[in-house]
Amino acid sequence: MSKIRVGIVGASGYAGEELLRLLLQHPAVELTCITSRQYAGQPVGTAFPRYRECPLNFMAPDVASFAELVDLAFLALPHGLAAEFAAPLLAHGVKVVDISADFRLRDTAVYAKYYKSEHPAPELLSKAVYGLPERYGSALRGAELVACAGCYPTSIILPGSALLASGLVETTGVEAISLSGVSGAGRKVDLPYIFPECNESIRPYSVTGHRHLPEIEQELAVAAGVPAITMNFIPHLIPVNRGIHSTILFHGRTGCTTDKALAALHAAYDGKPFVRILAAGELADTKHVTMTNMCEIGCVFDQRTGRLLVSSAIDNLTKGASGQAIQCMNIMCGLDETAGLR
Repeated sequence: MSKIRVGIVGASGYAGEELLRLLLQHPAVELTCITSRQYAGQPVGTAFPRYRECPLNFMAPDVASFAELVDLAFLALPHGLAAEFAAPLLAHGVKVVDISADFRLRDTAVYAKYYKSEHPAPELLSKAVYGLPERYGSALRGAELVACAGCYPTSIILPGSALLASGLVETTGVEAISLSGVSGAGRKVDLPYIFPECNESIRPYSVTGHRHLPEIEQELAVAAGVPAITMNFIPHLIPVNRGIHSTILFHGRTGCTTDKALAALHAAYDGKPFVRILAAGELADTKHVTMTNMCEIGCVFDQRTGRLLVSSAIDNLTKGASGQAIQCMNIMCGLDETAGLR
């Protein structure tokens, strides 16, 4: 069986580096090309010295030349720019897995509000499948355009959607407090993210109007079967390289218990290879999931307050971005879902 030819557009950032790490060991793909405006014409080892032995050179992001070399493209680009590549690549018959936010939101008005610009390719939204395999696995099979779920959203939607769908928790008063490693900000030199600024520091940011908030609300509402969910999302930056931990708080409905909540999570995710439901009394820890495509989930019901406290951990670069993108690709192309991710 011939290998699937894949390429990465925008391969010089952290998501691109993680795609390189995983794709270079994937048994069913051939990584044929990678692009970067900054490093065009230079070996991949220039940007990532650990890959000095890799024979690939960065190429300029020319769609026509790139499309000739690939069957499927990963877009590791900033929002707004990804859509500029998605449309012409699809027109060339190339499947697209987009790691940016360009196709995650179904409502163009919501996109304009949170991303401060008109949607760059609204005509493609109806083709895009939301790239959270545990929730949309059947729709991913044979998809041409996939909008990979965001990192914070993945850590919240996976546990939250199962619990809301179970009817054990209320759809109002939802709160999520998330902590992310510094790589979540991207591979750039920017004052808030240099070592002296973020080391020995834990701080919230964008506590109202974070760009991931509408994505989370959209998917939780779908799972709950309600028109909309309004919630608080409070992200924090913490001084680790990678990993996200989210604590999600729900108001429990009558009869909600820790055991019932765990049973609902097991019912949703048993058999899903990249979700680990913890035993009663255990809570998630980022050190158990970094460098993996796993989401770890635990929960406890507080009888005193009537709140269900959910603990979720992922690696923001793997399950929160590039690993999830490869999981989506595997399903799209009829491969074993775990290929290249174990």
